[in-house]
Parts: sequence; C-alpha cells; structure tokens
Amino acid sequence: MRTGSPDSGHRPRRLRPRGLRARLLVAFVLVTVLGAAAAAWSSAGSASTALVTSTQQRITEGITGRLGAITPQLTYPPDQDALDRLRTAAGGNTVVTYRDLRSSAGTGTELVPGTLRAAVRSGNRLVAQRITAGSRPWLVVGTPITITAPDGTRTPSGIEVYSVHDLTDVDRQIDGLTRSATVTAALALPLAVLLALLAAGSVLRPVRELRDTARRLAGGDLDARSPPQGADELADLTVTVNEMAESVQTSMLAMARMQADARRFAADVSHELRTPLSTLTAVVEVLATTADGMEADARESAQLAIVETHRLVRLVEDLMEVARLDAGTAQLRVEEVDVAGAVRNCLRARGWPDRVEVVAPDGILLRLDRRRLDVIVANLVGNALRHGAPPVRVAVSAAREDVRIEVTDRGPGLAAHVVPHVFDRFYKADAARTRTPGSGLGLAIALENARLHGGDLTAGNADGGGARFVLSLPRNREDS
Repeated sequence: MRTGSPDSGHRPRRLRPRGLRARLLVAFVLVTVLGAAAAAWSSAGSASTALVTSTQQRITEGITGRLGAITPQLTYPPDQDALDRLRTAAGGNTVVTYRDLRSSAGTGTELVPGTLRAAVRSGNRLVAQRITAGSRPWLVVGTPITITAPDGTRTPSGIEVYSVHDLTDVDRQIDGLTRSATVTAALALPLAVLLALLAAGSVLRPVRELRDTARRLAGGDLDARSPPQGADELADLTVTVNEMAESVQTSMLAMARMQADARRFAADVSHELRTPLSTLTAVVEVLATTADGMEADARESAQLAIVETHRLVRLVEDLMEVARLDAGTAQLRVEEVDVAGAVRNCLRARGWPDRVEVVAPDGILLRLDRRRLDVIVANLVGNALRHGAPPVRVAVSAAREDVRIEVTDRGPGLAAHVVPHVFDRFYKADAARTRTPGSGLGLAIALENARLHGGDLTAGNADGGGARFVLSLPRNREDS
C-alpha cells in the first residue's frame, strides 16, 4: 500500500501511520488487545484480591479457633507456663506477652510492627496487617486474650498474642495469575490483526470510490456519481455525495454570479460611503452640541440634518448587512438562549416595554445567534409601532419541531397587494411614507436572518384585524 506521494523519498520517514487502512488497523488492534488485556488483568486482579483475602481469613480463623480452645483452661494472672501453652497452641512464628513475661518461637517474631501492637492494645480487638521484610511478604496477626465472666461480660486479661505468617506462596500464585493475563492478551493479537484487515477492506472499498468521485468533481466533472452499495452509513454517505453533486451542478452558475455581484456591491459601498459618512457623523455631533444656541430657523435645519444623517448611518449599516447576507459571509454565533428573556431584553433596550404586551413563558431554550434574534424582533416590533396601532403584542410559543414568535398589532393590517412584497428591499406600502425613519430594508434583513437560522418569517393579517408576523425557528437545527 502506498502511504506517500511519489516524491516522498526525499523527505524524512514519518513514524505516524498516514494511510486510513493503517490507522484503522492500528486502532482496531489496539482496541481489541487493550480490551482483552483489561479483561484479563481485571480478572487476575479480582482473583489475586480474593486469594489474599481468603488466605488472611483462613489464618485469622485458625488462630482464633486454636486460642479459643485453650483460653478457658488458663488461670489469671498467667505465669510463664501459661504463656508457653498459648504460644504452642497458636503454632508457627508466635510471640505471647503479658506485662514483663514473654514467650516466643520461630523466626520473624521480631517483625511485629509497633503500630499493630498499639492497635491491639487500644482497640482490644484482633488486627491483621501485611508487611514486607527482607523482600518477602508477611501477614502479622495480633489479638488480645479476654476473660469472660459468668454473666457474659468480657474484660481484657492483658495477654497479647502476635503470629507472623510467610505469604511467599501466595505471591507466587499471584505472579502466575499475572502471567496468565499477559499470555491471554498476547493470544488476542493475531485474531485482532485478521479481523482488522477484514474490517478495513470492507470499509475502505466504498471510501476509495467516493474519493475517486470527489476528485472528478474537483476536476470539473460535475456528472461524476458513485453507485450506492448496501444499506449502511457508507451507502447513505454515497447518496448524500450524489445529491450534493447534483445540487452543485444545478446552482454553480447562479451562485457564482450572486457572489460576484454581492462582493462588488459590498466593496463599492464600503469604499464610497464609509469615509465621508464618518466625517459627516463627526460634523453632526459637533452641530448637535451647538444647535440649542441657534436661531429658530437655523436650529430646525440643524435638527433636520442630524435626523437625516442618523437615518443615513442606519441605511448604510443595513446595506452592509444585506451585502454580507448576499455574499454568504454572514456567520452565526450560536449559543443557548432563553427566548422569552431575549425578547424582553430587546424591548427593554429600546424603551418599548410599556408599549408592547409580551406573552412568553420562561424556560424555552433554543440554540441561536442572540444578536440576530434581537435584530429580527426589533424590526418586527418597530414596524408594528410605526405603522400599526396599539396594542402591539409579542407572543412566544414552543412546539415539538420549532419555536414561534408572533408579533401582532391592531392597525389597518396589510393590503392584499402588499403581502407578496412586504419583504422586498426598499418596498414601502404607502408611497406617501417616503420619509419614514426606516430604510425599507428592515423586514428583508429580518427574513434573511430567520433563514440563516434555518427558519422562516411570514406576514399576514390577524383574525381580529391588524398585521401579523410569525417568526419560526427550528428546535433541532444543526450548527454550521
């Protein structure tokens, strides 16, 4: 299999697998071997723990049983002979102490740690502890001897028994379990390689066909298609690629023309208007600070210039937004938004809460661009306030597929001949309203922003009279 370009011989060798087949093979083998190793090691670990636990339990039960059989025969306080008898009954490496008396036998009795002695004396209970000494594992068991009265009460006798046991054999058994786990993981490797080769071949065959089709499309052959095989995800991908090729083939010319016009329009507007408009805005700001000291006629003219300049600024901003939308360069900054909260914030920012009735339940969350939603709602409500009549009402509702924001008013509504053109750019229903503050682009921008979210914006008349605009936004939109 070739993993590099023809001239790759002049480049340093890369250790990382570059081919998809190699990566699939490595991934499949790693997953299989690691899974087998994890299962084997888990089983070995569980068996090792169980082995150690059972050994410790067996030793402690044996010591307890042997001591329990002889303690009723002892006299208290005990003498040296009694301690020797206890030590003999416990067996093995054992040391028995009572105050200054001591009886010990076997090697390893000096290994009893001080912490274990303290635990036995303070807790008055049997204590077991694993230690390592001389590169060998040991189990140390310590227990106090108690005196049981006829009424059943138990009191410490002061006798302490410590028994030391070698766990080397247990460690050998654990090592054997570990070796078995390693062998099991190693035996899974050949099978994993074979399965990986079979899986990689079945996956890569349709992928190579899709690659060849994509290369033909990239080379300009828009008739290139790949026949789908089977009914799996790769077949769905093949169908999707074919549909994409069909869509590209039918829309390429129109898209290229639209993009060229939009880019030229945006460049012309930016170049021709931005610099003089910035200068004009600065002059108007100075004019606004001095308008109060002017004569009545001059002040009226100055105020008119200020209003028209601000209108021109808004118009240029709207034109630039339209240019970005047409050029396809407008991007969404998607985040999870409480729709009701966003609507109320929009109205509050523009001083409209007292003029607009809002019916919006809290808790309707949607992934969208907060700024663009604000633009849509502001355009719809502003249009209703300017051209409709109170009460203006904003209602938010949620369905399984989408979230709807409905803006209505009680004005004259939209004439039948206006509805088809209400979203056209620079369209004004009443020719006498040519000097309204709006640019004639607000509803067009609102519609484009709705479509940018994968939604829609419709216009019509409410049942009780007045205009009705409905914004529909999908709940399960895929982020681009």
